Amino acid sequence: MTTTVKRLFGRFAATVLLASLVVTLIACSGNSRVRKPADLVAVINQFDMQPVWSTSVGSSESFNFHPVVAGDAVYAASHGGNLVKIDLLTGKKLWEASVPERLAIGPGSDGRTTVAVSIKGMVYAYDDAGKPLWNVSIGSEVLSEPIVAGGVVIVRALDNRFIGLDALTGTRKWVYQRQQSALSLRVGYGMLAIGNEVIVTGFAGGRFGMIAIANGGLVWETPVSFPKGFSEIERLNDVTAKPSMEGEILCAVSYQGRIGCGQARTGNLLWFKDYSSYTGTSQSPTMVFSANEKSYVTAFATKDGNQIWENTQLTYRDVGESLAVGKVLLMGDAQGYVHAFSQASGEMLARIRHDSSPISAAPIAVGGLILIQSQGGKIAAYSPK
Repeated sequence: MTTTVKRLFGRFAATVLLASLVVTLIACSGNSRVRKPADLVAVINQFDMQPVWSTSVGSSESFNFHPVVAGDAVYAASHGGNLVKIDLLTGKKLWEASVPERLAIGPGSDGRTTVAVSIKGMVYAYDDAGKPLWNVSIGSEVLSEPIVAGGVVIVRALDNRFIGLDALTGTRKWVYQRQQSALSLRVGYGMLAIGNEVIVTGFAGGRFGMIAIANGGLVWETPVSFPKGFSEIERLNDVTAKPSMEGEILCAVSYQGRIGCGQARTGNLLWFKDYSSYTGTSQSPTMVFSANEKSYVTAFATKDGNQIWENTQLTYRDVGESLAVGKVLLMGDAQGYVHAFSQASGEMLARIRHDSSPISAAPIAVGGLILIQSQGGKIAAYSPK
């Protein structure tokens, strides 16, 4: 690896459905402007992302599937019911299971129990050899990626229930019920696990909070933003995307609301600013990054929210979730390109074509590799050179 690449990357640490809704809301508001994706600007790559391995897990279709890493393996799934465990270093499929139903979301895994949820709200669990463990009906549609941590499978249903299931047996351990909102976005709400103790997630109405994994108790809850406007559509400001965390600082962003950062232990916000995003935040030690519904990419100072830079070169390219790693910021777009920005300046440093389908899931940095899965089903590992 060259000195330049080492300087850029440092050391690696061990949603299209909503985009369509945003387009619909814009059309309903009377704005007839066509969302024409910006043409790609010429980029001289300052480093290469060389393919190490690639494989196909099957199409996500209109759903939003994220790969997960547990130990030395990658777990991935498809809408058609394919669930796979892949060797992180070689890309070899270690096992492949066929779930009896079409899947809406998944997988979640701790390396011992791997789960995915069907379009009918059935949770299917498999052991570390890919053999069926149990299946349980949630009784509601599930669009949020499940989490497996601390011996508990956490499933978030579309009816605002959080359900904790025993990872080995599927027995229900707890339920945390949120009040239904008058109108909320029909999308997955991202959940961030912090160790095996708590998860942090967003709620409808511009709020986010921390929930204990062991018993489902609410640790704290705080508002990021507040509803504005006259119609129910204008007042939508749900925190749908997964919050991010760096050190002791958590950051979150709402749709048609605000972006803010605060203390992880208490949830008290240090600052907040008007902003709107459905792709969430990612963080470096000193900055938080996000992209709005126009695909403007912005960097804010974590300590006070001052805007550091904004890059508009990807306007209306419907970028996905981002990854801040080392000194670069990575994100895919709806045409299957992966873009790399300088965290310090916002300059575009490199671009690769993963495939021709949307990349809505955040890239994953692990073991010196970058993992990327597209909605077309291609999952690949890249090495920066």
